[in-house]
Amino acid sequence: MTKEILLDKNFIRESTSRAKVSGRSVVQQIEYDAKIGRIAIDNPDLSYAFIEKALLAKDEMERGEIAPYVRKSSKTPKLSDE
Repeated sequence: MTKEILLDKNFIRESTSRAKVSGRSVVQQIEYDAKIGRIAIDNPDLSYAFIEKALLAKDEMERGEIAPYVRKSSKTPKLSDE
């Protein structure tokens, strides 16, 4: 759904600058910032860096760019002296 909204000129200028750096359109940048903001509001204990890495990992997983975890050691920890 598309809707026309009025935004502050300074906000648009900042979003335009951030969009150029990140390789996004201005609309994509505003949507991205809104997504990060919603996650941060819902999870105030998470840092921006953690949220960004989690979104990148989710995107990699959806694109199938993941590898299975392979344990380097075959040793199993001993739980007790039975």
